[in-house]
This record gives sequence, C-alpha cells and structure tokens, in this order.
Amino acid sequence: MRIGVPKEIKNHEYRVGMTPAAVREVTAHGHEVVIQTMAGEAIGLHDELYVKAGAKILPSAEEVFARADMIVKVKEPQAEEIKRLRKGQTLFTYLHLAPDPEQTQGLLRSGATCIAYETVTDGRGGLPLLAPMSEVAGRMSIQAGAHCLEIAQGGRGQLLGGVPGVPAAKVVVLGGGVVGTNAARMAMGLEAHVVVLDVSLGRLKELDEQFGSRMQTLFSTIDAIEEQVISADLVIGGVLLPGAAAPKLIRESMVRQMKKGSVIVDVAIDQGGCAETSHATTHADPTYILHDVVHYCVANMPGGVARTSTFALNNATLPFILALAQLGPEAAMKKNPHLRAGLNVYQGTLTYGAVAEAQNLPFEPAEKILRI
Repeated sequence: MRIGVPKEIKNHEYRVGMTPAAVREVTAHGHEVVIQTMAGEAIGLHDELYVKAGAKILPSAEEVFARADMIVKVKEPQAEEIKRLRKGQTLFTYLHLAPDPEQTQGLLRSGATCIAYETVTDGRGGLPLLAPMSEVAGRMSIQAGAHCLEIAQGGRGQLLGGVPGVPAAKVVVLGGGVVGTNAARMAMGLEAHVVVLDVSLGRLKELDEQFGSRMQTLFSTIDAIEEQVISADLVIGGVLLPGAAAPKLIRESMVRQMKKGSVIVDVAIDQGGCAETSHATTHADPTYILHDVVHYCVANMPGGVARTSTFALNNATLPFILALAQLGPEAAMKKNPHLRAGLNVYQGTLTYGAVAEAQNLPFEPAEKILRI
C-alpha cells in the first residue's frame, strides 16, 4: 500500500501523522510512504530523517493526496483537503464529526473510507488512540488554566497552589476519565485543592483509592455541578461521550454566578464543548472573556506541545496503520472489531450512530456495510 502523510494546515498545528520511526516500520513491511516536504520540520523531524527511514518526499499536499491509497493525518481534514479525497481512498485521522455537519457532508461526498482515531476501541473498553492526546490535553489544561488565572490574562490573579498563609485555588474537574485524571494529577502536584466529579461510582472509587485525601470525589449531579462550578477558581471540562457531542454540563446561568476572573478550560471543545458559553478558539487567540469568566477553548490543545504529542500518538496508531496496510481497510476492519469501531464514513454512507444522532442523519452500522 502507498501511504500519504500531508503537512497539517489547521491553525498552529505542528504535529505530523507519522514519525520517521513509524515510516521505517511500515516500509520494512514492504509498503511505500510519501510525505509532504517540511511536514515535520517545526518539531525537528526534518525531511532527511524521513528519507533515511525510507519515505519519498513530495513537494505538495496535492501530490500526496493524488498518489496515496491511504492518508494518515492528525487533525480533521480542512475544506481544501476534503476536496482532494477520492472514492476508494482511506483517511485515518481524528475526525470529531458529531459537532461538525459541514465536514460530515464533505466526507460523505468524497466517497472515501474515513476511520476516526477517537472511536477506535480496545479490549478493555478504552479508546487507545484518543488516550495519548487526552493525557496531553489533561496535563496541558492545568498549565493553561494556571496561566489564565494570572491577572494580565484577565484572571483573578491567583496562584494555583497558594503560599504559606494563603489558601490554594479550587480546581473542579468534570469527568474522571483520562483527561480528568491527568488534570487532577497536575493540579495536585501544584498543591491546588482538587474536586473531581463523575457519574461512575466505580471510577470515583478508583480515584479515591489512588489519590486518597489529596482529592475530593463527588458523584456528578446537576446540583453538585452547579455548587462546585460556582465556587471554583478553575474548572476543567474533561467529559466525553465517544464519537458524540459533549453534554452541556455547565449552563450559562452557572457561568454568570462564577467569580470574576475565574477560568474555564473546556477540553471537550473538540466535541462541541461541555459549557454553554464555550466556542472553539485557536492557539493564536486562545481565550475570551464572557460574564467576567476567562474561557480557554483551544480545539487542538496537544498541538501546543506538538513534538511530545506526535510521538505519543504514533506509538498508539502504528499497529493500526500496519494492519490497514497489510490487509487492506475492509479486511482489516472485518478482522478487528476494535478498528471497525473507528469507521465513521464508508464510501458515501455514514456508519457511526452517535454522529447520525447528533446530526439527525441516517446511517448504516459498520457490520452491515462491510457485510459481516
């Protein structure tokens, strides 16, 4: 198979779909990799490293898309990239289709087979291709939140951990999954007061056993969310419904009652955000203030630490890239139900129920469309 890796073009996105090590692994199995020149330049992955690993460098994205059987990316394809997709081609990347009808329609029109990193599963019920970026985003959320609390950023001028004689900030984390756990760890490391809310009693018990009295855990109800959000200095939105739009847990009425200069970091913004007041921002212009509350809603947070993120993501995606290349996409998805769970669009047909529900569209289950 010929695999194509274009340079990412989303605002301040410097990650790249494959590292030189991943390229070497794939070419050692007899496949070809074509990569757009300068695709990894910003993070020190120079063209010569890819050539040494066995890749062929092409001068433009148009040529990469035209020559490749499978496109491997990081972020969802932008409008100009969608136009380059064709029937019979496979796209393997993050899609986050639920809150993005325009992208959904574009991919349906393309005729391509589109497999989303964020809905690929594993045998333990996890999301192995989302987890590395969720780890990064969770840890980054505390860095970003601490910065936003500085008075020059519009915040209340508060240090997360306080100092002797001055109380620490209160950090409220919505969701005890990968994002929430990593956010909580970082916040506790800075000696903030941390509260985590989740709807799973089992997960809350695990967190309690892991972190003990350093963390307060609460069962997530409307009342609990309202009480904790209103009293928080920093709120981390780390909720996820796989492949679906994020639930709006933070209502605008709550935001109006929050302290002046408090901060919301909405990590769920890729799936539409978990606050009614959230809208996507960029690394170039990451925040805005609404109702005197600083909102940080960057839709590709891990792109801010693109080198770390690229290597972490490739560690997870490489086995699936190899499977798709070795067997072909249809055979690979028929053989592996976890990879099959990643199928969102197949040759003009929507195949993921949560996306269909979010956009009120018809769909066909992957098992039916692949005739399993």
